[in-house]
Amino acid sequence: MISKWSASIVRAGRTFRGSSAPVTYSLIALCCAVFLAGPASGLGPAYGTGDELLAAHRAYFRRWGVIPAELFEGSAGSALTPATALFVHGSWVHLLGNMLFLYVFGAMTEERMGRVQFTLFYVGCGSLALLGYAAANADSEQSLVGASGAISAVLGAFLYLFPRARVTSLLPFLFFLPVRFPAWVVLPFWAALQWLAAGRAPDGPGVAYLAHLVGFGLGFGYASVRYGRPAGPTRVKSAPAPAPEGENQP
Repeated sequence: MISKWSASIVRAGRTFRGSSAPVTYSLIALCCAVFLAGPASGLGPAYGTGDELLAAHRAYFRRWGVIPAELFEGSAGSALTPATALFVHGSWVHLLGNMLFLYVFGAMTEERMGRVQFTLFYVGCGSLALLGYAAANADSEQSLVGASGAISAVLGAFLYLFPRARVTSLLPFLFFLPVRFPAWVVLPFWAALQWLAAGRAPDGPGVAYLAHLVGFGLGFGYASVRYGRPAGPTRVKSAPAPAPEGENQP
């Protein structure tokens, strides 16, 4: 049994080293590891239960998440939170929704950009998306966590780089029947939904749609400036649409 497990680990390592998108898969693994180790997963007995667990949630998100009202005060700890918040998620649905979109759209974008450039792009655009939201809500005391600002930037870049890639979408008004559309149809539709949701979003806990829009715009703008003409028709793995799970305000 031990030898079988060892062989499986070795094969997985070889597959990872030979992957064309190791940064994407590393980001997914890191986000999952951080979530499983934190209180939001509900798997750590050290965080307790009931009110004790809720208090641990709040403390954890305030430590690692972006708090707009504290971000611009100049403390070193707050200045780092736009980067740390990218790896923290508020629930299983939040995590799995974001990681699905990163898995589907991140690999092809990384292959096009290259590993180092994709890493800097992901962290930079994700941090700027959170900063954009914080600047627009400077008085908010709600902590903001999640990778979807960065993932929205990946979607924006993907739209420019692969506009004719066909994406399988699950649209609720079609009874969730899978329908294949080109990226230039699906992703602008997603962005439009974020725009509408941002206009209707109430104050307080919820999804930070503005961070999605900022990230999407940054990603599309960067790709359009950095790269030449978009690629021709290509295939992309199926993914639900129209939107990933957004940044949470626990």
